Amino acid sequence: MATPQGQQHEVDERTVRKAVGAAAMGNLVEWFDYGIYSYVTIFIALNFFPGGDTSANVAFTFALFAVAYLVRPLGGCILGPLGDKIGRKRVLALTIVVMSAASFAIGLLPTFNAVGWLAPILLVVARLVQGFATGGEYGGAAAFIAEYAPDKRRGFYCSFLEFGTTGGFVLAAGLVTVLEVSLAPEAMAAWGWRVPFLIAGPLGLVGLYLRSKLEDTPAFRELEEKQAVADSPLKELLTHHWRPIVTCIGLVLFYNVAVYTILFYMPTYLQTTTGLEATPALLYILGMMLVIMIVIIPVGALSDRIGRKPLITGSCIGFIVLGYPAFMLLAMGNAFGTVTGLVILGLLLVMLLGTMSATLPALFDTDVRYGGFSIGYNLSTSIFGGTAPLILTILVESTGNNAMPGIYLVVAAVISLASVIMVAESARKPLPGSSATVMTPSAQPA
Repeated sequence: MATPQGQQHEVDERTVRKAVGAAAMGNLVEWFDYGIYSYVTIFIALNFFPGGDTSANVAFTFALFAVAYLVRPLGGCILGPLGDKIGRKRVLALTIVVMSAASFAIGLLPTFNAVGWLAPILLVVARLVQGFATGGEYGGAAAFIAEYAPDKRRGFYCSFLEFGTTGGFVLAAGLVTVLEVSLAPEAMAAWGWRVPFLIAGPLGLVGLYLRSKLEDTPAFRELEEKQAVADSPLKELLTHHWRPIVTCIGLVLFYNVAVYTILFYMPTYLQTTTGLEATPALLYILGMMLVIMIVIIPVGALSDRIGRKPLITGSCIGFIVLGYPAFMLLAMGNAFGTVTGLVILGLLLVMLLGTMSATLPALFDTDVRYGGFSIGYNLSTSIFGGTAPLILTILVESTGNNAMPGIYLVVAAVISLASVIMVAESARKPLPGSSATVMTPSAQPA
């Protein structure tokens, strides 16, 4: 679908801010849910598997973490095209309710000592439900913000989505840290690990309330007015839009390996591989994420001025050159190595976080944007992202090389360079298939 010529949407800044807040809140809930799991991995291993081999139980726990990613492509294939057919708002309301409900359920599950192997089976079921809903969350939230944001500031506004992502991690890490400091180890292992999961329920209701107060995006309403909503968005995608899906998969490969290595796997890596205690390890991660939150919005704004490609390319090359040395520093197991390694990885990661949520929606036309983004993103995430903690655990254990995660990052960055080169620059341009979007003069900052 060609971009309409000579037309434009006028958006009120207050409405844009509300849309960004509602979408980012849902993303915060999503990654709060997933962050909790990574930060209490050791306690889940203790409670849902028989005692004995701690390393094996941690690997089993990461395997269950990866299970949710098996159904994410299915969720993307169903929920994404549904969002292109009935609207972004309705599907995003559904995803946040299901995600938070599944997390709440994990907080109530019985342990292995109580019900035996039924415990990990129930955990698998909850993770599968969570994964299905998540398959329709990130793509829809990114499309929602991108379609509301003015063209010249899309990078700035879309970076708030990843601000919400990092905020979810910070909230999860901070809450787990507070619990570990304030509770005895026995209490934390017995019931303290459940508290963050139970909090996910009320958080999801807050996100649902925020999303229910908004209209659908101007771009989708334009499709409805022109009666141009695709009858079968999935068929349209697979027959006419497979190339941008392939590009999306390539970009997300590197992006997700970086995210899941640095934000998900790192707490366990610092504890089990470098020998740090749980609380110091979480404090290091928390510090890195707070720095990312401070920097991410300026990075998004910078991408509006110099473009998305220079930042994504710079991050890619940076990981190729510095990924392995950063993990060599972390493997030293002292304060200097840990801080320096995390600073390097965090700054390279924020170059992706601040730009990718504005880059990926611009790959697709309006009538297939939600579905195309969700399918490409979740296929790549399922294969390369959710499996990263498990693969990295196995690589470190089997090779004895504590810097192996750095090699994994380098390989992912090299593979994704082709997609980075192929993607067209989208900064300051209308989204494909949409009219230009500008801020109304009355809403411009003074």
